[in-house]
Amino acid sequence: MSKPRPLAGVKVVELATFVAAPCCCRYLADLGADVIKVEAPMGDSLRFTAVNEGRPYGDKEDVTYTLENTGKKFITLNIKTPAGRQVLEELIAGADIFVTNNRPNALKKNGLDYETLKAKYPKLVMGIVSGYGEKGPDKDLPGFDFTSYFARGGITGTMFDINSIPMLPIAGFGDHQVAMNLASGLIAALFRASRTGEGDQVVVSLYHSGVFDVALYLQSAQYGHPSMTYPLRRDQIANQLQLIHKTKDNRWVQLAMPQYDKLYPKFVKEVLQRDDLVGNPKFWPQTALQDNLHEFYEIMVTEIGNLTYDELKARMEAADLPYALCQTWADIMNDEQAWASDILTKTKYPSGEERIMVRTPVMFADTDLPPYERAAFMGEHTREILASLGYSEDKINAMIEAGEACDLKRIG
Repeated sequence: MSKPRPLAGVKVVELATFVAAPCCCRYLADLGADVIKVEAPMGDSLRFTAVNEGRPYGDKEDVTYTLENTGKKFITLNIKTPAGRQVLEELIAGADIFVTNNRPNALKKNGLDYETLKAKYPKLVMGIVSGYGEKGPDKDLPGFDFTSYFARGGITGTMFDINSIPMLPIAGFGDHQVAMNLASGLIAALFRASRTGEGDQVVVSLYHSGVFDVALYLQSAQYGHPSMTYPLRRDQIANQLQLIHKTKDNRWVQLAMPQYDKLYPKFVKEVLQRDDLVGNPKFWPQTALQDNLHEFYEIMVTEIGNLTYDELKARMEAADLPYALCQTWADIMNDEQAWASDILTKTKYPSGEERIMVRTPVMFADTDLPPYERAAFMGEHTREILASLGYSEDKINAMIEAGEACDLKRIG
């Protein structure tokens, strides 16, 4: 028998837009939390990014919005009006967790900062997604993952061949790192609150998450060794068994052998099938390789370039050495492993189409995965949520008529 989902009964209120904070709350919903998303009358900006992503405009097949918002109930409120603000206050009063990506000045202005809420709801756990954190000279700057995570966080400035140009980042990459980081903090704070009755504020920034993700090499860079002065040329990488190489049939393959001295003999003998390289003092041990990086790089390019992907795959697997095909997104959607391990599923949309969707990356042995349904339309649950707070039908109608709340609205 399946166990109840871990956060069953936990109530979450989300006042957030775009990706990071909504994705965090979507994950909490996956874990069983009851999540209410408060959306402004103009709608979450993520509802209007279809052109950026090459997909149909509107709610008919909004796979992006579903990815970040499935499993939630939606209420549309104008919190700039007293009545709308009062409803938000009532929702927060009944919540265990409140998540937002509003900036500090806006939260303070609207009485939604942590200090104000803590005085009224001492057990509340508050989660904040920030561009640059809650302290320092840049705490009030706007931030997206392109800027705060990729660029400022030391990723696009380093992770490219110096003879090329910086990579093309994709939206949501850094946001999803932040989402899972924030979720872990919120769950920890919620656990403590359940024991002590004292809530907390959890802040996760795009900038900090980006820096943490490159921390292994960033920290090593302080020693000033040439192998750490990124960006580098490919033939300057200290471990030439950690590179991506192109096969004869134009497939890119990532090698991953951090234990160079241990795995080099096996690789050159069983994969490259070059007995003359075994024990070659120019290339082994790794300390000797550093004076001959370019020469060994050219050997690798030639030898792997003479093999098809299937030939390289067979040799790597026979030698039990780690590698992976650099898959395109089309490859992933046809990857048997992705389907077998429940990474992918399908969701039906109002257009009548079934679209492939990606699940959040945490699995349980005895807890069923939640249904993966389309995200709700704007205001789809406004009447239901207001009624649950004790508002009469006449009051609800009056609020909608006055623009203090909005009911069901379709985009496109």
